Amino acid sequence: MKGIGFSLIIPAAGSGTRMQSDIPKPYLKLGEKLILQHTLECFQSLKGLREVIVATSPDFISETEEVLSELFPEIPVIVVRGGNERRDSIKNALGQVSDTSELIAVHDAVRPFVDGATIKSCLQKAFEVGGAIVAVPVKDTIKKVTKDLIIAKTPDRSRLWQAQTPQIFRRKLLIEAYQNNLSENSTVTDDASLIELAGGKVAVVEGSRENFKLTYPLDMAVAEMLVKRRA
Repeated sequence: MKGIGFSLIIPAAGSGTRMQSDIPKPYLKLGEKLILQHTLECFQSLKGLREVIVATSPDFISETEEVLSELFPEIPVIVVRGGNERRDSIKNALGQVSDTSELIAVHDAVRPFVDGATIKSCLQKAFEVGGAIVAVPVKDTIKKVTKDLIIAKTPDRSRLWQAQTPQIFRRKLLIEAYQNNLSENSTVTDDASLIELAGGKVAVVEGSRENFKLTYPLDMAVAEMLVKRRA
C-alpha cells in the first residue's frame, strides 16, 4: 500500500427523522463535537489520503467547509450538494474525484468509531482485489419472509455478513459502475452492490461491532458511552 493514494467520500445529506431530530444526523453533537467531526477524524492520520469530498444538504455546506478546513489543512477538501438518495450524493461526489487517486473510499458520515487498522486493511485488500468492504458476521438468525410476513426461508447464518463502511474500490471501477449501472429504479443500498452488478469482485474485511451506524436514539446513547469510555 505504500504510495497508493485514495480519495475519501462522505455522504452526509441524510435526515434526522429516525433519530427524532430536526437536525441531520451528521450534525448532531456527540460529546463536544459533531458526529461528522468524529467520523472524519478516523481518517485524519492515514497516509495516502489525497482529498476529502463531503456531500451534504445546502443548509450545511458552509459549516462543513469549516470543519474540513480545520481537520485537513494540507490536502484538498470539497463540499458538494447531496442528492435525494445516498447514491445520488455519491454520484455527485464522484464527479469531483481527482484522477491522481487510485482508490476511492466511501464511508458513512454517521459511523464515527471505525479504527485506523481496519481502514488500512480494507485499503490493502481493495488494492489487491479491486474492491473491498468492511463487514461483520451476522450474529442473529435471519428470516426471509413473503409480502404477508410469512417465513419463506432461513438462510445459513454462517455465510451471511453485515455490510459496514468504508467500502473501497479502484477509482475507475467505481466511477464506471455508477455511470453504467445506476438507474432511477435501482434498489441497490450500497456501493458494493453496484460493483457486483457490473461483474466486479469485492472482498470482505472483518471489522468491529463498534463500527455501527448511528440511526436511532438508542444508538446515540451507546455512542455517548463509547466517547466517554475512550476519553
